[in-house]
Amino acid sequence: MERPSEPGPGTIAGGGPGESLAAAAPAASTTDAPATATASVARQRWRLVLARDAGPEAVIGRELAVAWDDAIEETGLPVHRPAGRSRARIAFGAPVPAAMALERELADLVLTRLVPRWRVREALDGRMPGGWRLVDLYDVWPGAPALAGRVVAADYRFELEGADPDAVARAAAELLASDHMPRERRKGTDTVEYDLRPLLADVTIASAGPPVVVRARTRFDPVLGTGRPEEVVAALGDRLGVALEPRSIVRERVLLADDDLEKDRDPALD
Repeated sequence: MERPSEPGPGTIAGGGPGESLAAAAPAASTTDAPATATASVARQRWRLVLARDAGPEAVIGRELAVAWDDAIEETGLPVHRPAGRSRARIAFGAPVPAAMALERELADLVLTRLVPRWRVREALDGRMPGGWRLVDLYDVWPGAPALAGRVVAADYRFELEGADPDAVARAAAELLASDHMPRERRKGTDTVEYDLRPLLADVTIASAGPPVVVRARTRFDPVLGTGRPEEVVAALGDRLGVALEPRSIVRERVLLADDDLEKDRDPALD
């Protein structure tokens, strides 16, 4: 189901998001040549729901930004370019991890004209960087806060080969019952101590397997940082007294500050 957008710049009274606005303004052709780098006004923001396959070839950081910039340029969509930038830009809600499979990542694409949903999807299909695919998209108000500042948590799923599901379940319960969970992580050339507990919202067994499937929700905090799934696996291993090597780790989705986290909670986390 598409989410309704709030009235904002470029919204016509009585119109709905995307398709219903297309009749009020000319839609961009996906075959148009990319627009030149001129000043532009943001009139529409599409929130993309994206998936990516796992694999060592999955690029991140600067390489990923360049790959997406190139892909967006090829669409011919009337992309809004922030001041000082001549290239298009897609804004992800959360940093994209290396190698990990992603199921419902959020990213925003801002346009200078009102374009219907089907045309945006058509323009993106077949042009995204390798391994990426479009799951869904919906219209949001162009004046809404930046997506990156709205991400507060993420849900992960990992598979553990050769683990005892009952022992893992007990270890998960012990983690949630603890007040502190001191851990260490590398930061550049230094080792930093931190407390994982405030960054762990939940962890539970989703399937006894084999393999044992564990789901975890970790928090994104502007001061404390981000709870990493591999640290949750390591903390479970510490409780069990064995080193756990997950067969796979998947980020299922990221959650926003205005989401109802209890309503959106996966039944497997109860």
